[in-house]
Parts: sequence; structure tokens; C-alpha cells
Amino acid sequence: MEIVIVGSGGREYAIGLALQKECRIDGIYFYPGNGATEKLGKNINFKTDKDFVEFAVRQKIGLVVIGPEAPLVEGLADILRENDILVFGPSAKAARLEGSKVYMKEFARKYDIPTATFLQTQDYTEACRFIESLNLPIVLKADGLCAGKGVIIAQSYAEAKATAKEMLSGKAFGDSGRKIVIEEYLEGFELSVFAMCDGKDFILLPVAQDHKRLLDGDKGPNTGGMGAYAPSSLATPALLEEIKETIIDPTLTGMEREGNPFSGVLFCGIMVVKDRPYLLEFNVRFGDPECEVLMPLFKRGLLDCFMACAKGDLQKIDYELEENVCVGVVVASKEYPYKNSKKEKITFLDTATPLENASIIFAGVERSGKYLLASGGRVLVCVGKGRNVKEAAKNAYGIVKTIKFDGMQFRKDIAHQVLEK
Repeated sequence: MEIVIVGSGGREYAIGLALQKECRIDGIYFYPGNGATEKLGKNINFKTDKDFVEFAVRQKIGLVVIGPEAPLVEGLADILRENDILVFGPSAKAARLEGSKVYMKEFARKYDIPTATFLQTQDYTEACRFIESLNLPIVLKADGLCAGKGVIIAQSYAEAKATAKEMLSGKAFGDSGRKIVIEEYLEGFELSVFAMCDGKDFILLPVAQDHKRLLDGDKGPNTGGMGAYAPSSLATPALLEEIKETIIDPTLTGMEREGNPFSGVLFCGIMVVKDRPYLLEFNVRFGDPECEVLMPLFKRGLLDCFMACAKGDLQKIDYELEENVCVGVVVASKEYPYKNSKKEKITFLDTATPLENASIIFAGVERSGKYLLASGGRVLVCVGKGRNVKEAAKNAYGIVKTIKFDGMQFRKDIAHQVLEK
């Protein structure tokens, strides 16, 4: 069987690398892929998704795994299903859990899912009144997709009101910001919880913890993520049970009642406040860089999990996870996350770290002859595996030392919250 992985980032590379171990897969296509995915399969590109679907039908593709949120929100999974192609990923209606912050918050309120107090509005006067009722800081979110940049944490009432005005006018995020969510700021620690779902049932993957800030010590601006590790010891068995009972179960039940059963991976961004989980947001795909530390933990059965979710039959699934920890360190370009960076040649030095304990996941790279260029943004993720977080982090940073390009930057304290204990 041949499969297609939709996307071009580290998440898609990590999925492809993990699926290479599956003997039932005859070939992997990446749509469109990046400069390094050609090592794992074949990159393909089409002018329109209609052309891609025609290719999938003609090629008799056995499974399509959709990585990014945009094609899910735009309905690519629906078109594929209409053409009898198995898809790992939710329908456009189910993808509204990520595609619309307003829909997600109203859904959480309707089904009693614990989340921050909020107001959704298109009216500036109403927004200002609600802002004045909250304690600082204040969180403002654009309703639609903004490539991970649609959330602002305002440190003053003046900043919050100015941000609301910029969003509602369309100046900040275009049409995505003309409807906004304003919510109270929750103080605690964040966890990334992933449930692979078939519409009714789900399996919970190891809980990851992302590091959003650019600089060590969780300082600097928010990014798409500068590193992650899994599983996190901060996710106690009691906490996981509460997350399942109060967040995941009611979400799947609610989506089924709404007539939009959720299949694919449900990514719950959780804030733990005084041992209680609150839903920050839903994503309807694997997180990046969380995906890069989850995929290596599958000992067997990853393809079976994808197929079972696509077919709606998770009850019979058989899979096995390693009893190891993975740490991923993002290596980013010089100007990230402020602006685009000049392309730089990547040099790889000899590595002393055994490859079975570490890997390089490629993201923002282009091929130039026999060389790879860092093409901007988050360039790659160095993933280390070990019996514990300390060992995994050592292996990850061991790989970082073997990579060189002008302007490269990375955090030196990934997994610090558990390493400092």
C-alpha cells in the first residue's frame, strides 16, 4: 500500500520517519514535503487539491495523513472521503474546534468543559466593558486561523483595548480577527494532551510539554514551539483521568451529538491550575514540535492506529509504546520568530551519539544540489531518546552540537521543569 502525508514541516517528516518501519507500506508521498523528505519518500505537488485528489484515486492511495490545520479546516479530508480514500484527519465541520476560537469556546460552555471565563464579541464597546472586568494580564484571541500568531497576552488595560480594536478592525489579522475571544488569564503549567479518535472511542498518547518562549527560562516572545519532551511526569494518573472525564469524553460525545463525529487526533492544550485541568484550546492535528517526540515512542502499531481512526474501529487496535522518554530541541534560524532569515548552508559534523538514540527531524530546509539550506523559521528538531529525561536531553543536545549554520539559535533548557526537580 502507498500513503500520502500532507504537509511540509517537521511534524510530517517525523510521521514519515516513523512509518518507514512499517513493512506494509510500499511507498510514501509527501504533499508537498520539504528539502529533506525526499530521503523518506517522494515529494509531489499540485496546483489544486482537486488535482491531488485525482492523483490519490488514480494511484489507489491506501491512506492519507493530513498534518497541518489549514487543509483540514478547508475540507480536504471531506473531498478525499467522498472519493473513497481513507483519511486520518477530521471533517471540516469537526475541524472548527481549531478553525474557530468562538466555536470552540461556545462548544466548551455548552458541554460543561472547564475553560477560562470568556466573552466572544464583534463589538468594541462590549469588548472594553469585559476587559475592565478582568484582572491583568488579559488574553485576546482572533477567531480564525492565524498561523499560530492570533493570541495576544495584554499586560495592561490600555494594551488590551488597543489590541481588541486592531483585531476587530481587521488591521491585526484580517478577517480572522473581526470576531474575537477575550478571556481571563490562567496561571499554572501547560500540558499537551493528544487523543487519537475514531468518532466514538479514543486512545491517549503520552502527554507532552511544549516550550513556547524563544529564550531560556521561558523568556522572550512566543513562538511555534522551541522544543518539547514526552512523556511528562507532571501528568499524574489522577490528572489524566480528570482530563479524560471532563474534557475528552464530553468533547467526543458533544461532537457526535452535533452530527460532526471527530476522527483523527484531538490535541488538547491544557493549563493545570491548582491540580485542576482547564482547556486552553483545541487543535485538530498533531502539535509541532510535540509530534517529533511522540512518533519515536511507537514501538509498533502506528499505522494500525491511523487506519483504525480512519475506519472508525479503534476498539480492536493493537499497538505498543516504548518505555522511554524523548526530548526534542528546535534549532531555528537567526531572525526567528521576528522575520524571514537569509538562507544558509547546513553543515553536519561527525556524530558521537548512537543514531538509535537520536535523530534529526527536518522542517524549514531546501535542497541545493547535494546540500541542505536552512530556509528560515524552525529549521530542524534534534530528538534524543533515553531511559529518563536527563539521558534523552543529553542525546538530543549531543546531536545539536553536530549541526552548524550561520545564525542558528536554540534553547539550552528544554525539559527544565522536570530536570530542575
